Amino acid sequence: MPDILSGKNILVVDDMASPRVMVSGLLGHTGANTFEAESGEQALAIVGRQPIDAFIIDIQMPGMNGIELCRSLRAMERHRNTPLIFITSMDESRVLEQALEAGGDDFINKPIHVVVLRARLTNLMQRTAYLRQAELMSLSLQRYVSPRTEEIARLYARTGVLPAPKRQDACILFSDVRGFTELSQDMDPEALLQVLSGHLAMLVSLVYEHGGYVDKFAGDGIMAVFDRDDMVVKACLCALDMLEASRKNLATEGLRIHQMGIGIHRGDAVIGNLGSSKHLDYTLVGKTVNLAARLCSMADSLSIVVSRAVRDALATDRRFVFANERRVAVRGFKEPISVYGLERNERFVASP
Repeated sequence: MPDILSGKNILVVDDMASPRVMVSGLLGHTGANTFEAESGEQALAIVGRQPIDAFIIDIQMPGMNGIELCRSLRAMERHRNTPLIFITSMDESRVLEQALEAGGDDFINKPIHVVVLRARLTNLMQRTAYLRQAELMSLSLQRYVSPRTEEIARLYARTGVLPAPKRQDACILFSDVRGFTELSQDMDPEALLQVLSGHLAMLVSLVYEHGGYVDKFAGDGIMAVFDRDDMVVKACLCALDMLEASRKNLATEGLRIHQMGIGIHRGDAVIGNLGSSKHLDYTLVGKTVNLAARLCSMADSLSIVVSRAVRDALATDRRFVFANERRVAVRGFKEPISVYGLERNERFVASP
């Protein structure tokens, strides 16, 4: 197994040359690349031009001492968790306590023993590698799943218990591209994926900007959930901004991918885990979700269709216009549903 120190850049800081040379020599046998600085100021200059994977710093130095240098390094985002070991000939508990409070990970008393130095530095490097892996995993989790799914995954990791399904009020927005099947036949798959990704990125950005979250991608569209305060207002403003952005992109790019339709409904839904122990999806299900999807399928290109529940929630809000009221038969629903076209009230000017 390769030594974890091999190839790592380690900065040794000491105003005395002999300890620096000794430590550099010890670390050289591990395959590490060592850099030396005789002062805190010189160490910061090296850090400014050279990536460093670990620090070994003497506490007692003229000018900027080791504790002050440590504080400066910890103030840098890239060295917030970089392994840092103090070396000292002091035995004052208060000073050592200050060194650790400043952000030091460990300390070694002089004279330095090679086995102790290597063992402690290796442990710290392994811990740092684990923390970086955990951070990357967290970023990946945020990128690939919805915030609600991430929240449940973290809860399950802590407790080992999956939450029971629960009913909640939510406003659901569906979008999809009109004529996507024909578009997919006219474009190369690679080019189609690229333009679709750009289109969906715009939608996702607007959803989070308006306080919702993307529950899932539905082929060429999305299912977005708004379940906080003013959920209906936020969902409708989001939908209008989506159409406005799509119109602009269509005018400048001429790509049919921006010919989208949107459906919105508000009501009760059940949120819970679907699937098996090997693969779960934490999502909303129920008539509210189904109707929002059906309304989306009714929407013409660059239009929004909403339910009566949405219209009633915003009946007194002058920012919105509800047009083309009609009763329509909806698959899966026994009675006809009242639907409306949603538009922005261009004549409305908000009061200062």
